[in-house]
Amino acid sequence: MKKKILTEIPLFYGEVEMPENWDIDREKLSQEILNSTLLDKPFKFSKTLDILDTYIKDYARAKHDLHIVNKKTWGNVYKPKASSIPLLQVNPVDLKNSPDYVLLYGVKIEKDSCLVRINYDDNRRKGRSWDIHLQNNSFVMFPATQMYFIFENNSDELNFIQTITYEYI
Repeated sequence: MKKKILTEIPLFYGEVEMPENWDIDREKLSQEILNSTLLDKPFKFSKTLDILDTYIKDYARAKHDLHIVNKKTWGNVYKPKASSIPLLQVNPVDLKNSPDYVLLYGVKIEKDSCLVRINYDDNRRKGRSWDIHLQNNSFVMFPATQMYFIFENNSDELNFIQTITYEYI
């Protein structure tokens, strides 16, 4: 008997463990997200974001032989009691120009206040989900074809999440 895996749904998650003297300035990144949000302008290039982006791409390539390039990036601010709508980063009518992966990075998150739910189907077992707490300096990356949802911010502080979409090359 032989077996062939036709498809899988990979989820990558963990802490961003930078080399010494290469820490991500999350305070500066949260200020950049806030400025972009308040001024309703596209997220500008920043050295801090470039360090994070480079770490993710190098990690994916070295640990999982996954070669990705940045497609788009933006930040979100979640007020207390705020949540997201169901989100999907792939455009079903324009798959060619859609991203392959989406990454959520906890820039400034109050402890245990941010839960991400990723929905998926497992063949006939439809409507499955996987939950992960997003914390400061942690990330989750998954296929852009998966719908996801950010639960209500259950703290009294703002939560900052950086989103980066990637294309598989």
